[in-house]
Amino acid sequence: MTAPVLIMGARGGIGEALARRLAAQGHPLVLSARDPDTLQALARETGASTVACDVLDPDSIKRAVEAAQSDEGLAGLAYCVGNIVLKPLKNLTEADLIDCYRLNTVGAALAVQAAAPALQRANGSVVMFSTVAAGQGFGNHAIISAAKGGVEALCRSLATDLAPKVRVNCIAPSISQTEIAGQLLSNEKMADALAASHPMKRVGEADDSAAMAAFLLSDDAGWITGQIFPVDGGRGALRARGQ
Repeated sequence: MTAPVLIMGARGGIGEALARRLAAQGHPLVLSARDPDTLQALARETGASTVACDVLDPDSIKRAVEAAQSDEGLAGLAYCVGNIVLKPLKNLTEADLIDCYRLNTVGAALAVQAAAPALQRANGSVVMFSTVAAGQGFGNHAIISAAKGGVEALCRSLATDLAPKVRVNCIAPSISQTEIAGQLLSNEKMADALAASHPMKRVGEADDSAAMAAFLLSDDAGWITGQIFPVDGGRGALRARGQ
């Protein structure tokens, strides 16, 4: 039996797209969400099993990892959990900062900690998610940029801690067509402006990031670890024409 890949946050757009990609490649999958009943359609489509996991509860993370692994361990862990919190500096609160850090950074750290022995048995791979905003000076992004900047630093540290058996990498997308970005992109004028801010002149799709994640989880990325990969339509490195 081949060790499975555990996708935490499989209810989100990138997690769903990644599940479909990995299933098409024949990988056994375990999908997690706070309410696994919301994953049943995706589980049937991909042949995956499901497990409940509240990433704000360390014991829930441990139980999910224990239930997901096979005797061979875990071939991969994708922490596809995240949020978008946009507030001007004058309105942010201590709770905003702490809650965002717990979800994005602490949750990722505890998930990798719990999964590390199973990943080491299978010489597995970890993929986490940051944001293009962590490396750029975007207005109103202090809360999410701070938390995701922590994810990027965590990626590099864990890649050192878990080498040579386990690789750890991070993807930094720009805004994409996912449920958590729906409120921003539902406004046609705002969506057009966001598309125009990218050199590629469109916002991302969930599958753009899922494609990179599938690659990083694969043996084709066997000599890549500790890296942050922008999947952002060029927004982080290039100036859009007319901007």
